[in-house]
Amino acid sequence: MNKFKKILLVGATLICSTTMLTGCSDSDVPQEKTKPDIKEHYLHIATGNTMGTYYIIGGAMSELLNEKIPDMHCAIQTTTGSIANVKLLADDVVELAIIQNDIASYAVNGSEMFKGENKYKFDKLRGLATLYPESCQCVTTADSGINSIEDLRGKRVAVGAQDSGAEANARQILEVYGLSYDDIQPIYMSFSAASKALKEGSIDAAFLTAGAPTLAVQDVASQMNIKLLPIDDEHFKTLSEKYPFYSRNTIAKGTYRNFDEDVQTASVMAILACNDKVDNDLANKVVKTIFDNLNTLKSAHPVITALDKNLAVEKSHMTIPFQEGAEKFFKE
Repeated sequence: MNKFKKILLVGATLICSTTMLTGCSDSDVPQEKTKPDIKEHYLHIATGNTMGTYYIIGGAMSELLNEKIPDMHCAIQTTTGSIANVKLLADDVVELAIIQNDIASYAVNGSEMFKGENKYKFDKLRGLATLYPESCQCVTTADSGINSIEDLRGKRVAVGAQDSGAEANARQILEVYGLSYDDIQPIYMSFSAASKALKEGSIDAAFLTAGAPTLAVQDVASQMNIKLLPIDDEHFKTLSEKYPFYSRNTIAKGTYRNFDEDVQTASVMAILACNDKVDNDLANKVVKTIFDNLNTLKSAHPVITALDKNLAVEKSHMTIPFQEGAEKFFKE
């Protein structure tokens, strides 16, 4: 065999071997089926402290979203409350938050505690839905001798955690009764800390803003008789005229153990809000999931039993612009 024929034979052998390894064409090789391209979602919900209603409702929402939306990874974050939640949204630490509607309005408009240099004005805050009324509760023990807001003068009063909506409400309610922090002994503490302090007798009263019944108040009522201080009509009128976010509210007898009479107070509304990192499609999915599964969510806490689409979009409660994707869901 001459040299040229040997070269041809080796070349043919290589070609044949390559064909055996690779096949004649891509169509002859079984193709692995690709999975559908499902986008993963990561959401964090800023709530409140573990003895407040935000924590319960936020936890129920997180479970619901994880269960119903494919590839959803949703978790909650405990915080000191509404003001802190706005800051977390503004800093992109979380994407969703439960916030008082008064605090949300202040944040968007750069007023009150969000006013001034280096403050957290956040005009990209958007609303997804109004959720429920939050009662402004000033709780004391039945034997404290304190029967009205005026009686708090000189007393040791928990006014809520610093940077919380409850603390803002405490200041405003005291104000319409002619009191300031100079007239009381203000103590910044969380709901759980206030509950413990009331039971121990180290404070005389505590302001809490949360959906009733509130775990922190229930905790105190489980060990001693409690009293909620009313806001009378005259002072409520002054409060609502100066701060129009407040609504009249009644905490019904039986809400807490040995609580045997209705108490008139004030409330703000809890809203679900987001930052601009949540796109329209995801916002639509979130509110659709919540309102398609309301019975599941309502089982988490009695305060949310009145939630429906009408309440969710009530203009007098939603104090910030609606998120476009959420608004589209409610218009469908």
